[in-house]
Amino acid sequence: MEVRVKINKNMEKLTETINGVSFNMIPINGGSFMMGSPETEVGRKDDETQHEVKLSGFMIGETQVSQELWEAVMGNNPSRFKGENRPVENVNWDDTKLFCDRLSQRTGKPFRLPTEAEWEYACRAGTTTPFHTGNNLTTEQANYDGNYPYNGNPNGIHIGITTPVKSYAANAWGLYDMHGNVREWCNDWYGAYATDLQTNPTGAATGLYRLMRGGSSANYAAYCRAAYRSHNSPENRYGNIGLRLVY
Repeated sequence: MEVRVKINKNMEKLTETINGVSFNMIPINGGSFMMGSPETEVGRKDDETQHEVKLSGFMIGETQVSQELWEAVMGNNPSRFKGENRPVENVNWDDTKLFCDRLSQRTGKPFRLPTEAEWEYACRAGTTTPFHTGNNLTTEQANYDGNYPYNGNPNGIHIGITTPVKSYAANAWGLYDMHGNVREWCNDWYGAYATDLQTNPTGAATGLYRLMRGGSSANYAAYCRAAYRSHNSPENRYGNIGLRLVY
């Protein structure tokens, strides 16, 4: 299926500032895309059934939420790998919900976690390949465990910790670290995909696990694919799970 996306070149990223810490939100225009992966994609899992999704426009964080921004809002820094420009991690789903609520109160804007569909749409940035970089992802393009490259490609490096946001090139829509660095909590409960056309889907009504997307510095390249669906108990905290904002 042809990906139908209209990008408004006149729309500029918006900058918010909290306690002296600034962060950018990128406008994403609505459109249609095929969510999931084709059966021929290397590393594909059974829960990645392709289906058409239509989305309304939204704003999404240019980067993963940094430790500096988290501390400006929450007054603490729970991260294992400290650095003000590194992504915050070691936060569970409830922590991120509280962060979004407090940020919303401060700014008057309805900050939240992305839906799984919004995340994948933004990650792909109009592409249909396993990664927004194409059919391969190198460790010069993202922070993941280069000992486990994708589809038999050459090994890369394994840093083993997070890197500062914007350490790697952005995708075509100006978003950084959509592959690797830290996995990103999504708003949805984990569940099976519908197979028919979906408009602004929000995932399963209930569940045991919340979705995470994007892979991390500790993951194999195959787990950083745009379609890969990671999930975990919402109360768990790890040093490779963070978040990205949407409204």
